[in-house]
Amino acid sequence: MLNLNLDDFMVEFEEGSVKNVGPTTKSATAKLFHPESVEARAFGDSQVKVVAEDEAGNEVQVAMFPEQVEGIVEDVEAMREESQVFE
Repeated sequence: MLNLNLDDFMVEFEEGSVKNVGPTTKSATAKLFHPESVEARAFGDSQVKVVAEDEAGNEVQVAMFPEQVEGIVEDVEAMREESQVFE
């Protein structure tokens, strides 16, 4: 399931084009629940891309620097020791 939350988002459709309308205060949050597949791969020469896709074909991609990925790995290792999630 893909949950997409758009704040202060307004666009205009004109002659087949999408045009930004209003102030630059727009923001968005995307959440993908219950992914069917998740993979990590190199993204360019300096980043890692994590791609998650659900059974409906919704996909979320996140490109991170290696130190950010290392931080996630440390968080998961801590959860293995302290949380019931991996039991």
